[in-house]
Amino acid sequence: MSDANGTLVRVEKVSKTFKRGAEEIHVLDGLDLSLQKGEFLALMGPSGSGKSTLLNIIGGLDSPTAGAVSVDGERIDRLSGRKLAAWRARHIGLVFQFYNLLPVLSAERNVELPLLLTRLSGGQRKKHVATALAVVGLSHREKHYPRELSGGEQQRVGIARGIVTDPTLLLCDEPTGDLDRKSGDEVLDLLGALNREHGKTIIMVTHDPHAAARASRKLYLDKGRLSQEPIA
Repeated sequence: MSDANGTLVRVEKVSKTFKRGAEEIHVLDGLDLSLQKGEFLALMGPSGSGKSTLLNIIGGLDSPTAGAVSVDGERIDRLSGRKLAAWRARHIGLVFQFYNLLPVLSAERNVELPLLLTRLSGGQRKKHVATALAVVGLSHREKHYPRELSGGEQQRVGIARGIVTDPTLLLCDEPTGDLDRKSGDEVLDLLGALNREHGKTIIMVTHDPHAAARASRKLYLDKGRLSQEPIA
């Protein structure tokens, strides 16, 4: 459930510091962000600016050094261990730059992986997988292995895996970064359709202005802070 004004993600005064020996590296600095349900946000910024760190904190894959993170009305920074893993399984879909498909599994088995963390029966999992592959237009490739698929098809399998649990939030880290322009545009078309037609809330980290232009809102991260425009 989003809150009364439709805010699905709320990041408040979040900081993240990493230690490298005796040195402290401040990646995020008192950052605030709110995201409405059904929004498609592109998060841009130079390499090392903390984009993926912020994405991981929102997805419960990392924890902030300070601050509060609420997703779907729940303070995820207060969760730990098994509860956080269960929360991710219910609410978060992930799409990676390099697909992260297991080469020994077929497309349908790769897509099924997140469902193995749920209590669905084998028959129910099969229906969910078939639906996800149909959404990304790959029903006819369900028995194929990653080596038999193009880069664009592999990423579409990755997106199917990301949406198979019907997540609250789809987090995409450079989803077109390893694709040629044509395949990248097909993936962006698919993400746009998931947002518009299926109501998916999406945060996409990207270096590519062409990809970012597909989002409904763009924010720039640099020096630990967010802004509406690139920081000079």
